[in-house]
Amino acid sequence: MTGHRTPATRADAVLNRERILGVAYAAFAEDPRVSLNAVARLAGVGAGTLYRHFPTREDLILAVYRQEVQSLVAAVPGMLDEHPPLEALRGWFLRLADFVRVKHGLGDALRTAAAQQAVGETYEPVTGAVGVLLRACQDAGDVRPGLEPADVLLLMGFLWSTAPGDTGDRQARRVLDLAVRGLR
Repeated sequence: MTGHRTPATRADAVLNRERILGVAYAAFAEDPRVSLNAVARLAGVGAGTLYRHFPTREDLILAVYRQEVQSLVAAVPGMLDEHPPLEALRGWFLRLADFVRVKHGLGDALRTAAAQQAVGETYEPVTGAVGVLLRACQDAGDVRPGLEPADVLLLMGFLWSTAPGDTGDRQARRVLDLAVRGLR
């Protein structure tokens, strides 16, 4: 034998992992204390399968967090293709706010050292996505030039402080309008 070869991940294992992550986000959004056994049932896999992929609750939460951030960042080009830049910026921040509300609902699970490392790893891609949106808005004449993506991200932080539900959503949209006016 010429070297050590890592076995390829089986296709069904990849599908199981994706299915678990897909239902875990919704389950955590509904109840941050949902049990891992309940997540396994919702995903249609056994508890052993879930624990093989995610040995601890924190492992699952961090995987969901990373996947959702990657999805948000990856959504920017499509949103810009489908919407005018300023509408894409608004929609993206509302989507980010929905995600962050779920993240905050997970409480202590995202306060560990490993979680803080994951949050730190995702900061640059998120500010990069904000930068892409801002450049598109600047090119369209919708916002003034020279805005710093990190500053705009910090400004938009109010979005994840609004209450859940229809009342909070309406308030978030009203305050988002005020913030966007300040970017012009």
